[in-house]
Amino acid sequence: MYFCNFFAYSTPMPQEIRTKLDDTDKALLAAVQRDAQLTAEALGQILNLSTSQAARRKHRLEAEGYIEGYRARLSATRLGLGVQAFIQVQMATHEPAQARTFTRLLEIRPEVTSAWTLTGEADYLLRVYCEDLGALHQLIHETLLPHPAVSRVHSQIVMDQFKADAPLPT
Repeated sequence: MYFCNFFAYSTPMPQEIRTKLDDTDKALLAAVQRDAQLTAEALGQILNLSTSQAARRKHRLEAEGYIEGYRARLSATRLGLGVQAFIQVQMATHEPAQARTFTRLLEIRPEVTSAWTLTGEADYLLRVYCEDLGALHQLIHETLLPHPAVSRVHSQIVMDQFKADAPLPT
């Protein structure tokens, strides 16, 4: 599946300032992860709260950064994105200006849907969706490898995703 952000709230509050979640907050978070389109009325029924209480709790969790935004899960196949891959990138240099140009490159490439910095041999792990193997080849050989900060790229093509991106444990 491919994810598309509709909107996002402010960044989460620092760990030491956040409020403690009670069981109702955790149940609310689990419910909106399963279905972000639940109305306050439906949330109230699930949580055994009034509509206004459920709405206030949800708004508080949004304001405190527990809920960062809402997404629609789109079908990569229906969108013509037949190849999903993970790409490990090893940097030739960690010079800050070069690293910034590389991360900016990742930010503007629509094929790169997620990017992480890592410990270990690879410096970055990228999740990408491409139309076909030719498009993946082009991304690797015409975009990533020519970047002056990149030393090595290792790709792994996803054969099957047997577990969809799951909700976070609450």
